[in-house]
Amino acid sequence: MMNQTDPRFEALLTYLKDARGFDFTGYKRSSLMRRVDRRMAQIDLEDYGEYQDYLELHPDEFTALFNTILINVTGFFRDADSWDFLRNEVVRPLLLTKPADSPVRVWSAGCASGEEAYTLAIMLAEVLGPDEFRQRVKIYATDVDEEGLAQARQASYSDKDVGSMPPQLVERYFEVAGGRHIFRKDLRRSVIFGRNDLIQDAPISRIDLLVCRNTLMYFNAETQARILSRFHFALGEGGVLFLGKAEMLLSHTSLFAPIDLKRRVFRKVPRFMQTNGAVPIDVPHPPPRTEVGPIDQLRNEAFQASPVAQIVVTADGLVALANRQAEALFGVTSRDIGRPFRDLDVSYRPLELRRFIEQTQVERRMTRAGDVEYLRSPGDSVHLEVQLHPLVDADGGLLGTTLVFHDVTGARRLQEDLEHANRQLETAYEELQSTNEELETTNEELQSTVEELETTNEELQSTNEELETMNEELQSTNDELQSINDQLRSSTNELDEANLFLEAVLTSLRAGVTVLSRDLVVQVWNRRAEDLWGLRQEEAIGEHFLNLDIGLPVEQLRPAIRKVLSGETQPQETQLPAVNRRGRQIEVRVVCTPLVSSSAEVTGVILVMESDHLTGG
Repeated sequence: MMNQTDPRFEALLTYLKDARGFDFTGYKRSSLMRRVDRRMAQIDLEDYGEYQDYLELHPDEFTALFNTILINVTGFFRDADSWDFLRNEVVRPLLLTKPADSPVRVWSAGCASGEEAYTLAIMLAEVLGPDEFRQRVKIYATDVDEEGLAQARQASYSDKDVGSMPPQLVERYFEVAGGRHIFRKDLRRSVIFGRNDLIQDAPISRIDLLVCRNTLMYFNAETQARILSRFHFALGEGGVLFLGKAEMLLSHTSLFAPIDLKRRVFRKVPRFMQTNGAVPIDVPHPPPRTEVGPIDQLRNEAFQASPVAQIVVTADGLVALANRQAEALFGVTSRDIGRPFRDLDVSYRPLELRRFIEQTQVERRMTRAGDVEYLRSPGDSVHLEVQLHPLVDADGGLLGTTLVFHDVTGARRLQEDLEHANRQLETAYEELQSTNEELETTNEELQSTVEELETTNEELQSTNEELETMNEELQSTNDELQSINDQLRSSTNELDEANLFLEAVLTSLRAGVTVLSRDLVVQVWNRRAEDLWGLRQEEAIGEHFLNLDIGLPVEQLRPAIRKVLSGETQPQETQLPAVNRRGRQIEVRVVCTPLVSSSAEVTGVILVMESDHLTGG
């Protein structure tokens, strides 16, 4: 195995991120390299550089690689004791603290094929009742694996998949169709599946219960800290985080306090609480101002006179300030001050800004939303570039976010004019036409890729991924299967040799041999029997012996066969006249002996037919 700092492996991870949007750079190198090495061994490659070339030539290989890395291990009510504790000690008290008609928001991060998300739905439906569940609950189930999400959206499971659940729950929440168990459609509408990368994408906000089990253990310490900070932002006040048994939060007590450490259930620690999570700190409010001083008035007028539209949003999502340009461009007036930003049209038109605000607040850095077109009125559109800056106090605490809208319509028109001039230049220089067409095609493909990525990011606001690997167990299972295959192969070879030996013995006998079952159905018909009666083996086997149309009067053998089948141990010998396949009259001596199994049970009859001499022809 290559060194964990192998630059070719790091280059492969960068290629996966750039080519397909999967960022594995935050994963632990030991387990990640083990999974990649296993896939490379399956296609007989040893060098990471060669494997990257292979990926470039075989796009389908991406799917096989990701399925190897992302081992989706899940099930309904996995670790039943933890789910019972979550339902009785966490969810029921949590629902009692919320208003009766308030929404309940749940996030299942790393939902794999959907079992955990539907487990959450069943648990909440049991607590609230189906009617209230449909009205109040939204479950956001996210994963980075598109194949797993496609399976989860079908909500279809086998008998084995639902075997771990009590039968009454299966009957209550699943419908049987085509031999599969389909989750109830009326409750299925409350479960929303989408793709999300914990490392790159912004978290879902205002979550009451966040379930992310046995996923953090795959990331390094720095990535874990960044993900946990996003989880902290995602949870509302009093929100609960439910992890897997393999994970601990001992080094992040400033963000989460344990409810039950054994079952890995934690509660969000508010930002304004002390680091030990014991007593909230009272935040002093500044004294009210009775008058506006000259400096404050100057600041206000400077803000209002800014040539670009600006809106300031508090950390709680309320509109704090908006200047005249924002009023002229978006209609944001002084009456909107203090309102939730999400209630304003500008929060989602011309683009979804709430996701960028969340990203800016979580990452504490400037975020840029690129060139977007805003239709102010029919026939009047402008192109805007939005910059979002986090506002922090001297102690690093988050105060809010300022949104600055730059009008880049002129630059866009200049760009369009430049493109027009470039097209004219392309027409003038015919010798460069082919090269320019190739470049134009490349630009269109890149633009299409960017648009697809932007659309995906807007539709799927955030996600998490749960991975639980069973690498050693799977390897052990594979070894056992290999051993079983070797044993089966050896047994098959021995059986083939025994069959060949038996065939050789039957062929070498000078007498005709046939073996009958207790129902007198032909099981064996040797070569000498074919020579005597002219009936091929494939024509005889499977037929009732007394129905065979051959030169032997088989009906006269019925008494002897019956004696043998009734338990007579002595061979029954009969001398019969017959006509062989050449039409000659012959005398045939038929010996009937029982076919006895290892348990001394008579399972059939062996008939040995030997021609003694010719009587004519």
